[in-house]
Amino acid sequence: MRCSRWKAIVAGILLLSARVAEPVQAAQVAGHVTVVAANGKDRAARDARVVLWLKPVAPGAEPQPAGQNPAPHARLVQRNKTFDPHVVAVEVGSLVEFPNRDPFFHNVFSLFNGKRFDLGLYEAGSTRSVHFDRPGICYIFCNIHPQMSAVVVVVDTPFFDVSDEKGNIAVPDVPAGEYQLNVWEEQCTPQVLKELSRKVVVTERDTSVGDLRLRESPQPSTAHLNKYGRQYDPQVFSSPAYVQP
Repeated sequence: MRCSRWKAIVAGILLLSARVAEPVQAAQVAGHVTVVAANGKDRAARDARVVLWLKPVAPGAEPQPAGQNPAPHARLVQRNKTFDPHVVAVEVGSLVEFPNRDPFFHNVFSLFNGKRFDLGLYEAGSTRSVHFDRPGICYIFCNIHPQMSAVVVVVDTPFFDVSDEKGNIAVPDVPAGEYQLNVWEEQCTPQVLKELSRKVVVTERDTSVGDLRLRESPQPSTAHLNKYGRQYDPQVFSSPAYVQP
């Protein structure tokens, strides 16, 4: 009798262990975004980068993506006096690299709460990095070239994506559960973005969030100041590498 009881206990433990060891079922959450300009016309998808992220609703829920490969460092390359790409999204704790591929100096900085930093002057061919340790929207500029700007969207979830040149979004390896869907686009007001936020339920099958239409503000963002909070000085350089914008 005692032996049979122990066999039953061992069998139960093995069955529980097998269930725990089962891989987490995950799905892809996909959708399409359309950005409507202030004049009522749809913007070209390649010119309107939209960030979408999914935050678990259950208190204390911190699911990990089913994929085991860590994401590579995001990069904002400085080339031809621009940042490429203009928008990147990263998870809190990520490192973003800022390689200088121009034949002259840059001074990358941000004064926004997503991450305040100043990389100082650094020459062509060199790279500097920033550790983004808190969620938020971080607007990036160059203290030498006022026409340069970029955005790093830092989210506190591993489930996010940036729309591609056709307006498609696909978030892979999302475990089944309930999530809060959030979106961001540079020229949309907080009110517009808040109205698009909603709860979505992800099952073990691929899930679609449909077509999301974002209407931009009729008042676009204005010119920014330099890292000292002042207007930029006129760009007058003797080197032929510097061309007026």
